[in-house]
Amino acid sequence: MSYFVHKTAIIDKNVTIGKNSKIWHFSHILSNTTIGENCSFGQNCVVGGNVDIGDGVKVQNNVSIYEGVEIEDDVFLGPSMVFTNVINPRAFIVRRDEFKKTLLKKGCSIGANATIVCGVTIGEYSLIGSGAVVNRNVKPYALMVGVPAKQIGWVGISGDTLNFIDNIAHDEFATYRLKDNNLEVIEK
Repeated sequence: MSYFVHKTAIIDKNVTIGKNSKIWHFSHILSNTTIGENCSFGQNCVVGGNVDIGDGVKVQNNVSIYEGVEIEDDVFLGPSMVFTNVINPRAFIVRRDEFKKTLLKKGCSIGANATIVCGVTIGEYSLIGSGAVVNRNVKPYALMVGVPAKQIGWVGISGDTLNFIDNIAHDEFATYRLKDNNLEVIEK
């Protein structure tokens, strides 16, 4: 195998796992899931079924990634963060046909114990603070905190808060311009 699976992990049939990925203790990957290369899943994670995960994704302990969630490359999921997949769940009503799509764009990070309510898109390189509850779409590079999550600033590709002079900011990866309350990369 070109990837690592701990002996206590369970991998169902029809799962694709990319090279150099690692699945740790007591995790369960359900059928029809695709995991990219160089991913890491900490202990006690559950994925899928029918979930697509890009390359370089880091999933910390105690995270469940439900059907309806799509994760692009280089996403970070902090310990015990939570996804939902139905807006109005009831134990006695089956709503599998009502799963809402949730999309995590390239390079975003979700802090420990944050909750992502289904049906939202988390923008590229955005940063969701620990314990936040995200119930609406998040702009690329947005820094979000609180319950419900509110934007309090902007972060660069580095994840560091950006400080602007004349609507221009820099980190070690790029130069950014703030225009019409959106952030754009103007030079990498």
